[in-house]
Amino acid sequence: RNTYACTVTEITALGSRLRVLLTGADCPALVAEITPEAAADLALREGTPVWASVKATDITLVAL
Repeated sequence: RNTYACTVTEITALGSRLRVLLTGADCPALVAEITPEAAADLALREGTPVWASVKATDITLVAL
């Protein structure tokens, strides 16, 4: 029930990680921090459609 159809809206380098912004009509605005290797494995780029699965106990709120 915490799964959303999203689109990669923006990818920003943040030190040794990437911050990936996900948005969509049925997707709340989400940010995921992943490794560049994970982004390459998933072939992520702006405009890529993805499914976001959110585990409620693994959510961290940060100032952007």
